Parts: sequence; structure tokens; C-alpha cells
Amino acid sequence: MNDSKVIVALDYADASSALSLVNQLDPSLCKLKVGKELFTAAGPQLIEKLTSKNFQIFLDLKFHDIPNTVAKACEAASNLGVWMLNVHASGGKTMMQAALEGVDKSKHSPYLIAVTVLTSMSQANLDEIGIENSIENQVLKLAQLTQLAGLHGVVCSALEAQLLRKQLAQDFLLITPGIRPATASKDDQTRILTPTQALAAGASYLVVGRPITQANRPIEALIAINEEIQSIN
Repeated sequence: MNDSKVIVALDYADASSALSLVNQLDPSLCKLKVGKELFTAAGPQLIEKLTSKNFQIFLDLKFHDIPNTVAKACEAASNLGVWMLNVHASGGKTMMQAALEGVDKSKHSPYLIAVTVLTSMSQANLDEIGIENSIENQVLKLAQLTQLAGLHGVVCSALEAQLLRKQLAQDFLLITPGIRPATASKDDQTRILTPTQALAAGASYLVVGRPITQANRPIEALIAINEEIQSIN
């Protein structure tokens, strides 16, 4: 299977809408991200359907709870056969290590990554919750903690990818949402880059939503992004 750098975000409210889009895509050209809304509505059965179509799945549930609960949740999620899942780095090193132990107990070996600072958050949002660090310093602090805990990578803004790539191991995965082709709307993301900018900055995989899912012909939009990416390799 080709290791496509594009992860299409299935930000839908129900399985039928998601599958309608997925049936227009090609698993050799992308992976898929299933988040809280869709997973809550459609459940593990949807993951089974998507994997049966040969798509690799990033299960984006951002677990954040006491270590034992997170460990069991990560084991259960891993057993669904997903390619990647995640937790919140702000849960701390003990929680992240417990999550990794849960993954290791599963029948599969998905990547386990952690969320640093959500791409929708601004400096003012951090100030509101009492975090005095700048966004960049907070992202770096949480990414270093994630690496120390033994996880495989982090979710971060593409704007922080260059900083993290210089400070962390070269095989440490950087998953970057907020990716928008130059002609696309920013929507609700505040810290964004184009696909080529993000990869040049050190991103490992790119999460792309509306520029593909709301395109008139999603497969053409996906092909165009892949061609844009290949042009810098």
C-alpha cells in the first residue's frame, strides 16, 4: 500500500454521508480520519467498513482521562485495526505511557500520537485557561513530553512543524491539520499552511478536510493535492 501523505478528514454527522464521499476516493491516494462526531454516530462498524475498503484509518478521539481508563480505551481502539490513534498530551507523561501500554496489548500496532495545542486555539485562548507560554513554547513543551513518553508523534499546526523537526527525533511523526491549498477558504482554522509549505516545514502527514470533502469532484481535488506534493519531492 502506498504511504500517501494526505489524510482526508471525514467530518460528517452520519455513516451514509461519510461513505458517499469515501466511495469517490482511492485508498492509494489518501488515508482517512474519523473524529468524535462521526465515530459517536456510526461506531466501530464504520471503521470495519472503511478498513474493508483498504483505507488506513486515523481514529481521532483525543483520549484524555485517568491513565487506566485511557489505557483500556486505546487497547479497544487499537483492536479495531486502525492505523493511528491519539490522546491529549496535556494528560501528562503517566497517562501517555499508559496509553502506549494499552496499544501494545492489542492485536494490532497502530501509531499512537498526542495532540499538543489545537489548531483552532489562539494565544488569547491559551491565556484564558492560565497557560502563560506562547503557543510555540507550549507546543514544543508538550511535544518533547510526548517523545519522552515513547509515543510515535504529535498533532501540531504546520506553523510549528519546522520548530519541532529541529528539536525532536527525525522519525518522530508530525501530523498537521489546518492544511489549505492556496485557493481554499481558511474556515475555522487560524494557523494554517498549504500542503507544500507544510511538508517543506517538516510535516509527516497532512490532514485535509473541506478542500476535498466539499469539492465538486473530490477525487480530482485529492489528485491535485497529491500532484502538488509530488512536485516538491
